[in-house]
Amino acid sequence: MLTALSIRDVVLIEALELEFGAGLGVLTGETGAGKSILLDALGLALGRRGESGLVRSGAAQAVVTATFDAPAAVIALLDENGLDVEPGEPLIVRRLVKADGGSRAFVNDQPASAALLREIGARLVEIHGQHDDRGLLAPAGHRALLDAYARTDAAGVARAHGLWRAAEGELAAARTAIDTAQRDREWLEHAVAELEALAPEPGEEEALAERRRLMQRAEKVADDLSAIETHLDGADGAMSHLRQAARVLERVREDHPAFAEALAAVDRAVIEGAVAEERLREAASALMLDPRALEEDEARLFDLRGMARKHRVQPDDLAALADRLRGDLDRLNAGEEGLAGLEARVSAARGDYAAAAAALSAERERAAARLDAAVAGELAPLRLDAARFRTVVAPLAESDWSAAGRDRVEFEIATNPGAPFGPLAKIASGGELSRFILALKVALAEEGGAATMIFDEIDRGVGGAVASAIGDRLARLADKAQLLVVTHSPQVAARGAAHLLIAKSSDGIVTRTGVRPLDAGERREEIARMLSGATVTDEARAQAARLLES
Repeated sequence: MLTALSIRDVVLIEALELEFGAGLGVLTGETGAGKSILLDALGLALGRRGESGLVRSGAAQAVVTATFDAPAAVIALLDENGLDVEPGEPLIVRRLVKADGGSRAFVNDQPASAALLREIGARLVEIHGQHDDRGLLAPAGHRALLDAYARTDAAGVARAHGLWRAAEGELAAARTAIDTAQRDREWLEHAVAELEALAPEPGEEEALAERRRLMQRAEKVADDLSAIETHLDGADGAMSHLRQAARVLERVREDHPAFAEALAAVDRAVIEGAVAEERLREAASALMLDPRALEEDEARLFDLRGMARKHRVQPDDLAALADRLRGDLDRLNAGEEGLAGLEARVSAARGDYAAAAAALSAERERAAARLDAAVAGELAPLRLDAARFRTVVAPLAESDWSAAGRDRVEFEIATNPGAPFGPLAKIASGGELSRFILALKVALAEEGGAATMIFDEIDRGVGGAVASAIGDRLARLADKAQLLVVTHSPQVAARGAAHLLIAKSSDGIVTRTGVRPLDAGERREEIARMLSGATVTDEARAQAARLLES
């Protein structure tokens, strides 16, 4: 609710401090007194475009400060945008516009953007006028208004929509993965077949390289081995001579102790020579050159290293690569089979959403019929008895289905018998449009809305019983929200709980617009002026008193 408004140097307003209460407040004044300036100033605080033309002539800047009782939704919005406002603390919105066109905005003395002010303002104040293209006139908001009127619970539809879209996302991701893999299927199959045919083993390259090195070395040591064998074990070799010497020493060992010691030494030499012969035989066996085996090992090494280069891995990693590619191929085959399951999930989730959305559509259609009847009941007293109103609930294309359902909702009117229905803003004239908005607001009263509503000259062009009907409906709306009404109708002005007079004054040099609250006597005089014009008569005062009493 708007509790206070401070205006400094806006057009003709030099300094103005206003306080507002609950219920219906009316603002009156002669044509040209500056009622629009007051609304422009409030609009500036609510984020509307700040123009240098709003700054009073000779002033450096215009300043508008609006104070509100902030609802929880606005406090949450401010918190989301990093602004601190404690629950129960007044919300103070301040806007400065400089004479050079620059502007600044503050919320409780914290800098804020004009865009944030507009978002805050949309939740705090509804302004309804003959040229207003927002609020009830914006088709984008009609579905939410109908849902609030119907008190529908769309949470189930939103959940079903989320599950459906999530299942579609999983299916799309799986299809993308399979499409990518399908492009590689031929390569995968070929690579797995190649690797399986090669059958690489970890450590195989090192073992083959070592065996090849030894066989290649055998060619170089073969002659040396043959010479060693001749020197050791040939007919004239060392081992033969040692054994002959041992036999001679055996015969003479008793002739001198040294012969026995020499025999023992020769025996030891024969034993060590035998060990040397055994080791040489082992080496010869290991280094035995087998040209066919060498050729096979070299071919195997060539294949392993070539395959490793092809896949850009080390030869020892070929076995792991084969396992990985085989797994990719298996998953590709399994993924194609899993698509059917994902498609079934999507179909089921879509069906659940469609069922929930259909139930919501039925609720909306029933609520639309009730709303149409409620609005129709308000039209005749507002001198719109020839007009017709309808709430269109139409199906959307599947591509436009959302968490809010699958319906397009729009309020339409036909102002004359036989005339086609069309959007509110395009069909109704200025006066008709204001009364249509009022009829809708009354019908939607239980839905609520912004805590403060402003109606700008909603009673233009009507009088008598119609003006009384407008006043009655405004008073009913004021039971549920704060209403401020700019009016030229004495019947509407008489229904206000508070009355503000907007007047222009001049000292011959400077013209100023002022606003002041009226007491009971001043209020009767102002309503009498509205009834009689420039000259206020006693009859007009009496009629004003009757209006106030009623």
